[in-house]
Amino acid sequence: MNKLPVSLDMDALRSFVAGIEYDSFALAAQRLCRSTSAVSAQLKKLEAQCGAELVVKQGRKLALTPSGEMLLSYARRLLALNDEAQRAVRGELLKGELRIAMQEDFGESLMPALLSQLARQHPHLNLTARIDRNRALRQAALERQVDIALLWQPEQVLDESEFLGECPLVWIALSQSEVTRLLASGEPLPLVMFDAPCQMRSRAIAALDGAGIPWRIIFTSPSLSGIWAAVQAGLGITLRSPVGLPSGLHIVDGALPAAGRIGITLWQNRSLDLQAQRLLRDSVSAALLPSLLR
Repeated sequence: MNKLPVSLDMDALRSFVAGIEYDSFALAAQRLCRSTSAVSAQLKKLEAQCGAELVVKQGRKLALTPSGEMLLSYARRLLALNDEAQRAVRGELLKGELRIAMQEDFGESLMPALLSQLARQHPHLNLTARIDRNRALRQAALERQVDIALLWQPEQVLDESEFLGECPLVWIALSQSEVTRLLASGEPLPLVMFDAPCQMRSRAIAALDGAGIPWRIIFTSPSLSGIWAAVQAGLGITLRSPVGLPSGLHIVDGALPAAGRIGITLWQNRSLDLQAQRLLRDSVSAALLPSLLR
């Protein structure tokens, strides 16, 4: 008689997937409200159940082995089915139409994963997505054109919004050496910025003025893609959050004055039932967590 296969531990699978998605088992432990040692023990347990090594060290990080890469795909499907089954039994599957909106910085980095998660876990939900600048999304929320919006914290906080946390504002350039060269030239620092009004534009100017560093705005754009393109072309530097930082651009350390942090708020239409609000808040917070812990 053939021996039955070992049942994989769902909590261990969840820790494994979270560790890979956050690129850090320490971040995964915080998200899952467990100690780092507990998550490490679950990973070892999962490797014992699979009879294979799942991750290996590469420098200071962990990388998937071929077995780990194979398991990751199955693990995501198993967890999605497990979570969907529990929500279905408890009557928690979302249905109807949901209009999601995000500020541009979050749109490219968080929106795809969030939409994929919601589509898997709530298959009867019709999703509409919108990516725009803060001011436009704030107006859309006021006019109830969206159901949920992830925004930079505005000066005038919207009703029905919840403060989620903060992420740093950082100077971003083509390279560290390019900024060193620009500062040494004695010329005003060339800035790439959004059209006014813009919180980060104002924060950048205030930080440079406070440090006595001359500046000039050399390029403006109504869109984030335009900002990234101009910085990649070497036109100047910008001040943004590190969320969604394109490859090829670099955070500048030490050479320029600190600009502090910026708050993130989640607005939800209170006409959504409380269960839907809770589920959506948890999904957005989980997707956002790595940015808040930088």
